[in-house]
Amino acid sequence: MGSKGMGMNLFTEKLERHHGRRIILYAGIEAQMSKSSTYTELPVVKWSRHFKNVVATFMTMSKSITWPRVVLFGDSITQFSFQANGWGSEIANKLARKCDVVNRGLSGYNSRWATVVLPRIIPKRAPDASIAAVTIAFGANDCSLEGKRIPNKNPQQHVPCEEYKENLKEMVKFLASAGVSNDKVILITPPPLHEEWWEKECILKGSSLNRLNSVTGQYAQACVQTASHCGVDVLDLWSLMQKDGEDFSVYLSDGLHLSDKGNQFVAEHLWRLLESRVADLPFILPYWADVDPKTPENSLL
Repeated sequence: MGSKGMGMNLFTEKLERHHGRRIILYAGIEAQMSKSSTYTELPVVKWSRHFKNVVATFMTMSKSITWPRVVLFGDSITQFSFQANGWGSEIANKLARKCDVVNRGLSGYNSRWATVVLPRIIPKRAPDASIAAVTIAFGANDCSLEGKRIPNKNPQQHVPCEEYKENLKEMVKFLASAGVSNDKVILITPPPLHEEWWEKECILKGSSLNRLNSVTGQYAQACVQTASHCGVDVLDLWSLMQKDGEDFSVYLSDGLHLSDKGNQFVAEHLWRLLESRVADLPFILPYWADVDPKTPENSLL
């Protein structure tokens, strides 16, 4: 079979996938094409209007739409952000028809593991202009108390504060090498920890309190310092949620993770940082009332 025949084979296969079935007319053309090496050898075929429309559809399948992306990379506070009333879903709703919001939250992960995973999430290849922004939110697990110093704590997730800072720097540096410039990166600190509530959760799991709010604050400050060093924006949840002695417990569900109000808080403050980065993104595809009903391809291609 010539290359043209192979192309037509692929053509009918794509039509079948696109429409869920193969119409006999298409199969007939496929058979004729398989015997020909050029389009000029094809017999005259009476093309129906429907077939022409299907061909037009196929021909435009290769004209894929590139949707810009906002990538949310972090631990459980990011992973859970797409739950009902989550901050991630709120951001996604604001950016509907403009940008895809991609949740790459990994519950339980720390910054050390994140540096290993990030190149698999945003591969290092040609500069990725489709990425509008990336948020990096780690630290809530890194700040787990170290088992060597305090027995029965959480050494598996613990990352020393200095290493945490270097891991954040490494991720920002990697993103730059992958074509995601610093002006598209936002670091997010862990929120404050309500020790009494979180201790109850730990006891239910058969352990003792494995985090302290004061230590979480050290990691939050390290995140802020790293953002300044790297020249990227930062959302300091730990400080904002405790501003002016505010009762931050309303922002938490179990002492560590966010409540509905906490999710709303993050969405509002993150949007202030994101809005300028996505303000110029166009509305993808025309408003339905602007589509030409007689020749929709004129409006949609």
